[in-house]
Amino acid sequence: MARPCLENPETCLFLRPIKNKVMSVTRLKRKNRKDKSKAARRRTDLKNQNFKPVAKTVDVEKIKEEFKAKKAK
Repeated sequence: MARPCLENPETCLFLRPIKNKVMSVTRLKRKNRKDKSKAARRRTDLKNQNFKPVAKTVDVEKIKEEFKAKKAK
């Protein structure tokens, strides 16, 4: 009994050498969303930690005068 796959391996499907050695990569959509939301939360937390309120120059004498004007009325 002749074995065609062993005599000619090019014709046999399961003995054929693999020519494409490219691996496919799949990402889970849910994991991708979770990673992005985690990074966004981290960015906003860091922004809140580094926030400095704007220091405005306050004229104390002008405020005192306004209080005196209100008392006088």
